[in-house]
Amino acid sequence: MKRGRQAKQKKASRQRGRGGSAVAPRFWGHHAVEAALANPEREVRKLLGTRNALSELEIPEQLPVQYCELTDLALLVPPDAPHQGVVAEVAPLEDIGLPECLDRADGKPLVILDQVTDPRNIGAIFRSALAFGAGAIITQDRHAPPESGVIAKAASGALDRLPWVRVVNLSRALEEMADAGYWRVALTGHGEKAYADAVGTGPVALVLGAEGEGLRPNVAAHCDIEAYLPIEEAMESLNVSNAAAIALYVLSTREK
Repeated sequence: MKRGRQAKQKKASRQRGRGGSAVAPRFWGHHAVEAALANPEREVRKLLGTRNALSELEIPEQLPVQYCELTDLALLVPPDAPHQGVVAEVAPLEDIGLPECLDRADGKPLVILDQVTDPRNIGAIFRSALAFGAGAIITQDRHAPPESGVIAKAASGALDRLPWVRVVNLSRALEEMADAGYWRVALTGHGEKAYADAVGTGPVALVLGAEGEGLRPNVAAHCDIEAYLPIEEAMESLNVSNAAAIALYVLSTREK
């Protein structure tokens, strides 16, 4: 087991985490746990795993560690969850405000999710957002799930490397993004222009709605343009996480 010379200093008290939840989630899988350990803002409370899996991690000196068999770990996670021999008990991250997020994003793309609730989709969007240089994920606090092991595993470490901002009102948040110089592009199936032609050259706030219901009218009304991804007529739509990955790739390949 690799242990750092000094224990990482974690905040001992977190009254409210992402989504206002005080529930401590469990993360599993090498990438998710490794990212949590490397995040100075994350309090990892306990680490459980096999000797082989834990030997591959850099573990703070004072962190409680419990060696377990694979069968024991399977009881701590959802059925058939790919825990890869390691589980971490963590505290939710503290919320970050939109003004701070806009400062830290420094013009990088922002991904806004309107009522996207599937944790695997959210995790996959986190992974793509980090891969293609986005600055943050932004959701409405009442219409998004809290941090969870499912999201963390699907995000493959991105959950601890990319800010997740929860706001009370998405429409008001989109106005703040416009004031900060962001061009707000809603990705819909009935957009007025192809996405690649709609994004321009400046900072972009990419707005995506839930599968089936799509964007709420008031959220769409606070975007500058609605755009679509050209796909074959034989396929009605794309999964929201796939659409996000394609849209973010397009942004990453724009001429600067």
